Amino acid sequence: MSKALLYGLLLSILMVSAPHADHLPPWVSALCAALLAWRAYLAHSGGALPMRWLLLTITFASVGGILIEFRTLFGREVGVTLLILLTTLKFMELRGPRDAMVLVYLACFIIITNFFYSQSIPSALYMLATLLVTTTAWVHLHGQSIPLGGRLRIASVLLLQAIPLMLILFVLFPRVQGPLWGLPQDAFASTGLDDKMAPGSFARLSLSEEVAFRVGYAGQTPLREQMYWRGPVLWEFDGRTWTPGEAVAPAAPQFTDTTQPIDYSVTLEPHNKTWLFALDMPDRLSIPARLTHDFRILRKDPVKARLRYEARSHLGYRANPNEAKRQIQRALQLPPSFNPRTRQLAAGWRADSMDDNAVVRAALAHFSQQNFRYTLQPPPLGAHSVDEFLFETRQGFCEHYASSFVFLMRAAQIPARVVTGYQGGEFNALGNYYIVRQSDAHAWAEVWLPGQGWVRIDPTAAIAPGRIERGLSAAVTDAAALPFMARNPPDWMRKLRLNWDALANQWNQWVLGYDTERQFAFLTRLGMESVTWQKMALNMMAGVAFIVALFALFMLRHLFKRQPDKVQAAWLKLCRRLAKAGLPRAAHEGAQDYAARVAAARPDLADAIGEVAARYTALRYENRFDPASLQAFQRMVAAFKL
Repeated sequence: MSKALLYGLLLSILMVSAPHADHLPPWVSALCAALLAWRAYLAHSGGALPMRWLLLTITFASVGGILIEFRTLFGREVGVTLLILLTTLKFMELRGPRDAMVLVYLACFIIITNFFYSQSIPSALYMLATLLVTTTAWVHLHGQSIPLGGRLRIASVLLLQAIPLMLILFVLFPRVQGPLWGLPQDAFASTGLDDKMAPGSFARLSLSEEVAFRVGYAGQTPLREQMYWRGPVLWEFDGRTWTPGEAVAPAAPQFTDTTQPIDYSVTLEPHNKTWLFALDMPDRLSIPARLTHDFRILRKDPVKARLRYEARSHLGYRANPNEAKRQIQRALQLPPSFNPRTRQLAAGWRADSMDDNAVVRAALAHFSQQNFRYTLQPPPLGAHSVDEFLFETRQGFCEHYASSFVFLMRAAQIPARVVTGYQGGEFNALGNYYIVRQSDAHAWAEVWLPGQGWVRIDPTAAIAPGRIERGLSAAVTDAAALPFMARNPPDWMRKLRLNWDALANQWNQWVLGYDTERQFAFLTRLGMESVTWQKMALNMMAGVAFIVALFALFMLRHLFKRQPDKVQAAWLKLCRRLAKAGLPRAAHEGAQDYAARVAAARPDLADAIGEVAARYTALRYENRFDPASLQAFQRMVAAFKL
């Protein structure tokens, strides 16, 4: 086996395995790298391959190590680790064409596993490059005399020829319900909002530029300061952390709209939680979900794949003006013996005979008049976290203000709760949609007022109104802590990022998000009525058969030509000249046999006819064809003298 083929397979294995380096245990990555380096050295030096007993020992020891590492031999992470390790070990025993073909197949399979972790455009382009390298190695396996440029050209042509088949299969193959890449149970990581809130949780999340979801409005677009995307609602406080608390008996939410509805579509990135996001206040969703008593939207299963849904919300509303007493009592509970100074401040407001609205205004005035600072890097807080924040540090992020405000309200006997989600979004004019990132995560408060129901109060707006109106970078004084692209980058960089996001959004919508619903809608627009999977299967098979037949006709086109190729034409021209001289070629006679017979009959032509026949055989049957050789052969035939 040639060194060029070995190096080609080595490059292929390296390219398909490299993206997995972050997912493999470090010792597995190091072992695979050492084995590949060892095999490259043996190929370069011509040394003997390791004994089979040594490879078996490494194999069993590695599998045992993986079992200890993962405590199982099943699951996505374990499966990928075993596949890459065993592929590397297979490379160590590469001896013949059969082993090379097995490695080509394994490389193609590893390409698929990379999509378990990333399905972005850069990942797809990189996998296309690895497929080109793998196909080039496969071509080399079957034609080792072809130069590298020729192998690359053949591999490129093969991939280009596969595009029509790929498009037909992609468009017409019946889509499976649910995410194709979401079958393993360990294939998902939790990102984004949590159902807990403690000091510092949102400040950490604000440093992430990852996209949480994208929103496109069907008609009227609300103002940025009206874009409150409702997520988890937190009721219970233990002195430091807010949580949803124990579930209460289900109750139908009471909702009265007072404005025209806002219709929009949301493309939600997977976050491995059951909640969905909608503008305050949602009343309709296009997918199965449950609207809870506190207006959260919950699915039965976690969001483990990109999800697209239509929703409708009302920006003006009355939410549960007749709230149940058990909910009112729940929204007044506070842990005993925590934050005495805050309790005293709230009791003073209530003692001044203020009504609920006046207490709310007093709390907001306290935030705006006492030199509070909105910062990503607040100082740590102790046991009495609300007291320390309100009276000592006075530095915090949105969770500090929402938490302390709700505590103040409950201490003043006003029902209140914390609402978390996202606020605002970045408009992308190229795609006419808004991008909501993890850095837009936000926490605010809701208070229950008689006759009004639950009313949103955002204490952050009293401290840093720029956060609500223009975004995080316009509010924090320590913007250097933000990611570079969140710190008002140059206009050209911002446009470049938005252009890329628009492209990624189309990729998400029409490639990754091409589900059953979109498939039926697309085929209906193409004129296919009453779309069923049977019709799609028939059309798919017909399309594949048509493309295969078209390629077959193109490849066999020389059979339908009456004129031979240029090499054959020059040879037949010489044969006709010899026939006129009394030396005709028999129909069954090959070039070498004919040349030997001519040399026996005409010894003076022996050298010339032998050289012409040898050149003809090389050009026709030994893959030595190139334009220069053809021209030399044609000149040789023209100079042949009888």
